[in-house]
Amino acid sequence: MAISPARKTAFDILLRVESEGAYVTDLLHEALGPGVRREDAALTTEISLGVLRRRALLDFLLERQLKKPVARLDFPVLTALRMGLYQLRYLDKIPARAAVNESVELVKRARKSSAAPLVNAVLRRTVAETSLPAETLIPANLPPAEQLAILHSHPEWMIERWLDQFGDAQTIQTLEADNLPPRLSAVVHHASSRDKVFSALAKAGLRIEDGALLRDAFSVNGGSPSHTTAFREGLFSIQDEASQAVPLLLGARPGDRVLDLCAAPGGKTAPLVRASGTSGLVVAADRHTHRLRAMDAHFRRIRLAPVSLIELDAARPLPFGALFHRILVDAPCSGTGTLARHPEIRWRLSVENIRALRALQIAILLAAVRQLAAGGRLVYSTCSLEREENENVVEAALARSPGLRLASRETVVSELQPHLVSGVSAESLIDSSGFFRTLPGEQPCDGFFAAVLDK
Repeated sequence: MAISPARKTAFDILLRVESEGAYVTDLLHEALGPGVRREDAALTTEISLGVLRRRALLDFLLERQLKKPVARLDFPVLTALRMGLYQLRYLDKIPARAAVNESVELVKRARKSSAAPLVNAVLRRTVAETSLPAETLIPANLPPAEQLAILHSHPEWMIERWLDQFGDAQTIQTLEADNLPPRLSAVVHHASSRDKVFSALAKAGLRIEDGALLRDAFSVNGGSPSHTTAFREGLFSIQDEASQAVPLLLGARPGDRVLDLCAAPGGKTAPLVRASGTSGLVVAADRHTHRLRAMDAHFRRIRLAPVSLIELDAARPLPFGALFHRILVDAPCSGTGTLARHPEIRWRLSVENIRALRALQIAILLAAVRQLAAGGRLVYSTCSLEREENENVVEAALARSPGLRLASRETVVSELQPHLVSGVSAESLIDSSGFFRTLPGEQPCDGFFAAVLDK
């Protein structure tokens, strides 16, 4: 029996995510070029991301039939089982026969033919219970965090932290949002080209909606916007709305010297260049040469005015003689606010990772503060939901930096409000302490945190 191109590609991608530590979105972008049929691209994406999002629940349900831990299976066999069960439980339009038979063929293709009868038998036994709500299959005597960890496929340690920080309702809302396809948002680089962009995307068969938060944003679905002429011409870029909002908090003005630390992939740099104008200076820095090259290519695509790109370690003293009026620190972080978009992260993280990141984030922020001019402004941001990476880092920097202060909530609200769509209040995005915050499920975007600091 032939294996469909979509299932074959998804299987290979999932193996590489595990064996190479690769990121699923990178592999999907690499595999799903313009020559791939739209239907195949959609199914490959659905299976690859869906299996990673629902991994813990799939494994729990498989173990009910296997009577042994899934960890004892060869990974190609486990991957075929996960893919088959995901299709049976979540993809109503896929015939059960196709899901089962092609999973068996994937095992044979991976040279694990001896496991083919096992895959066939296990998946056929699961068919009978795929219509049952998953929560009815989880033992009621398990602790609440463990139940949620299985049902919503997140690490138990992460759920325990979120329950403590956000409470039951918000945690469940976030867990549910993490397991749904995220809104694919983009930004128009020049308001005058908005109609042209929308027309070009519509002609390509894509569906467009206005931004949920920002005036310059929009969302798109029904295909890959990066394969369109409008994208290649640099008229728009793909970027989550929360990410788009962060650089707006800096309030960069014409003539400002602006430093963008940890700048790759460059989405937050572009609005800073436009805001500072031809009389300003923008320096974008990153630690990795290949990311700087990618940024340069991105800036060329969108025809951005010259930007000074510098390779440096932002955790060390910065090599600049001049001070900057505006500094953006988009710190490396755990990414727990992006688990819908990057589901593999949840299975790689540990508490120790977060503690190590906190130390790095404090070092980067303190180095940036020393480079900030009097009267200047700094924005510290992450796409993490963790207090250690957010409030605690800011508190540590404030304690060690005389003259640095947290901007008032009113200041942050007034900076952001002009950029929001009608009907959205900046006060809904700024908490009582003056921190910018979005949460998956609460807003239709990734989870971001930002603190505005003045000197």
